Amino acid sequence: MRCLVVADLHYSLPQFDWLLAAAPQFDLVIFAGDALNLGSAVDFRAQIVVVTKYLSRLAGLTRVIFCSGNHDLDERNAEGEKIARWVAGIRESGVACDGDNLTIGDTLFTVCPWWDGPLVKARIDDQLREAAAMPHRRWVWVHHAPPADSPISWGGKRFFGDVELLRWIERHHPAMVISGHVHQSPFIPSGSWFDRIGTTWVFNTGLQPGRPPVYIVLDLAQDKAFWLAAGDAQIVDLNAPLHRPATPLHEAPDWLTSLDRIADPSLARPASAAG
Repeated sequence: MRCLVVADLHYSLPQFDWLLAAAPQFDLVIFAGDALNLGSAVDFRAQIVVVTKYLSRLAGLTRVIFCSGNHDLDERNAEGEKIARWVAGIRESGVACDGDNLTIGDTLFTVCPWWDGPLVKARIDDQLREAAAMPHRRWVWVHHAPPADSPISWGGKRFFGDVELLRWIERHHPAMVISGHVHQSPFIPSGSWFDRIGTTWVFNTGLQPGRPPVYIVLDLAQDKAFWLAAGDAQIVDLNAPLHRPATPLHEAPDWLTSLDRIADPSLARPASAAG
């Protein structure tokens, strides 16, 4: 099983377009939160309509997981905690989202919402405890914020990770946790796109502008993780002990290099303008 992992697209429509073009090559697309952009000039409600359509189209191409991030919160629940109410609507399109579990083969994926207070946090605690009893060989969590005190949550001056997530990892020992949120971690000294906490691999894609987005590919059949950013490509062997830095990727498989050949429609010119 090959999984394409993105996060923090923040309403970058060229990146969403690339994602649609790349999705059919994968068994699963994992979107680890922050599809929307609170700082955009585009009305938040309009962003929700457009992103919902993109996610629905993705679900028509392959299986899709989406967890909410802090930029995706659009309402408050009865207890006053911020939630992404709109995310529940994408479930109708076949997207596994906040609160869901998805089993593919022998791998169980658990999709966690962004939590803003004690009640949603308690629901995640219950969700993880119940999922732990479900049959699986490999357990993967999707949770927008990365764990605390890890290079994947390092912001340059302090860590921005989730302390509760770190405690949940230490309690349940999932195989992997996929996150985003801290945009700069993979690109700065002492930061990283990968880490290992006990037996759990944790990942953060990072964020770069432009097209394509930064992305991770998990090849679960080969136990490999690839990280692709502008001018950089790295690989980690998930069967090996944690080693830094990651190995540069010099010879990528054809199915991976094909992603570099996805055309950018914004670069196309009409025939009359061709010189």
